[in-house]
Amino acid sequence: MKTFYLFSILFLISLVGYSQQEFHVFPKNGTLTPGTETGTGSLQRPWDLQTALSQTPQKVNGGDTIWLHKGVYNGRFVSRLKSTIEGKNIVVSSFKNEWAILNGNVSSSEKSVLTVYGQNVTYKDFEITWVGEFPRKESENLFQKCDGINHNTGVHCKFINLIIHNNPGSGFNSWKQTGNTSVEFCLIFNNGFMSSKRGSGIGMYIQNQNNDNRLVKNNIIFNNYYKGVEVWSASKKSNNAYVKNIILDNNVIFNSGLVSGMYRDNLIIATDDDNGINIAKNIQVKNNVFYHNTDLSHAIENTNASSLTLGFNEKAPVENITIDANIIIGRKDALRILSAKTLVFKNNIVYSGYARFDKRVLKQISNNWLFENNTYYTRNSKPIRIQSVKDFSIKEWNTNYGLGLRSQWKNYNEFNLNKVLNITKNNYKNETYRVTLFSKNEEDVVVDFSKYHLPLNASYSIKDVENYHEILTSGVLNSTSQIVFPMKLDRKDTKTRNNFGVYIIEFKNPKSTSETPLNKGFFERLFKWLF
Repeated sequence: MKTFYLFSILFLISLVGYSQQEFHVFPKNGTLTPGTETGTGSLQRPWDLQTALSQTPQKVNGGDTIWLHKGVYNGRFVSRLKSTIEGKNIVVSSFKNEWAILNGNVSSSEKSVLTVYGQNVTYKDFEITWVGEFPRKESENLFQKCDGINHNTGVHCKFINLIIHNNPGSGFNSWKQTGNTSVEFCLIFNNGFMSSKRGSGIGMYIQNQNNDNRLVKNNIIFNNYYKGVEVWSASKKSNNAYVKNIILDNNVIFNSGLVSGMYRDNLIIATDDDNGINIAKNIQVKNNVFYHNTDLSHAIENTNASSLTLGFNEKAPVENITIDANIIIGRKDALRILSAKTLVFKNNIVYSGYARFDKRVLKQISNNWLFENNTYYTRNSKPIRIQSVKDFSIKEWNTNYGLGLRSQWKNYNEFNLNKVLNITKNNYKNETYRVTLFSKNEEDVVVDFSKYHLPLNASYSIKDVENYHEILTSGVLNSTSQIVFPMKLDRKDTKTRNNFGVYIIEFKNPKSTSETPLNKGFFERLFKWLF
């Protein structure tokens, strides 16, 4: 009978194996099992990373997984993986309970640590960075400009739980020929360098010429040398539209430019097309938190610190833009609207010197604009400023332009928020949560996790995202399910004030058992009961 069962299961496994395979990758310089070009992708004969990323669909296709084992992968890599099976992605991921680091700090003509072509591939759970010392000034000897990820072409790709940091260029570039891409739960910070004029290097640069929406959701993007996120094209003479159909949902973006000495836009949506063809349009910005360092115990500083900018070139006004339920905190000009044809701005909280509008918008305000149910915290009781024209109270804003319905102004001294701005569960990582906190008086915050039904006595560890590679504090969940998050941290000048913090907390079930060791043979593990 055992023999019958064995052959039956082997037959089923062969069918599954035909459609779903696992391959293994180790660093070239690995001491025990180095990856090689001549490997087969097995545990015994693993590939090196570039060999794995160069496989054709005849070898690696949808449903297959390429496992990156623990270690530092030195080099700059180009992925041409391509799934030809509809609805099934190839997955490239660190092996379970291991962590792979792609280190671009090498001499190379490649312009990014990871360049992506191909289609239908999911990249998840690994790190893209430069390890060790390297110049961060363009004028220094041996300086190399290098982005973290350049997604050049390829539709239906996903980028999940990646840590992209310390690259002397932009963090992530998602170019126009990469439709239906999603970027979720990534941590993108401290990318960029100092050019001769200013800090350069964006957290994320986004374009899209596809009719499907590009999704950017649940990411944490901060402290990059230039702007946080640019939904943008600098081309002056475009013949088609390729900055469109983008959703930015529930991201936390803060202190863009701070590391280079000047605050920059946390998010800008615009193009610079003189032809008026390539217009930023059909873009939704909802449930995000935008923050710049602000000392809430004093008057709003005069320093420019824009958190959100819409429009740039009057000939290419943004179109069909929805800004809904965001928290926008900055200094002199947290909110800037420079050129907009159709715009919905509702349910937002704005802390700023003014909500500033370029005088060009006077020609653009029409029934295609909707402003309602917003709250503005400013020092001046007239929070709406049309530059070089006039300041408006909320009532005047509504009377003159029909904008501002159910909106209100409050003095900046009244500014306060719920201490827990949001808790977001990571859908791709067991019992891991992002926690975004605001504490006006810089007091520690008690966070209640009872609605998540976590097991009693589960252990937890908390990391401050600005010091991600170290555990800030740890403990065991008690019957109240309440955990204290420290706000007063020893942060440097290039970090957030202690009134704001973003944390990652991970829980572990006390009853969980260790995973089956990797070094056991596949059949020995699967059919242990048969032998």
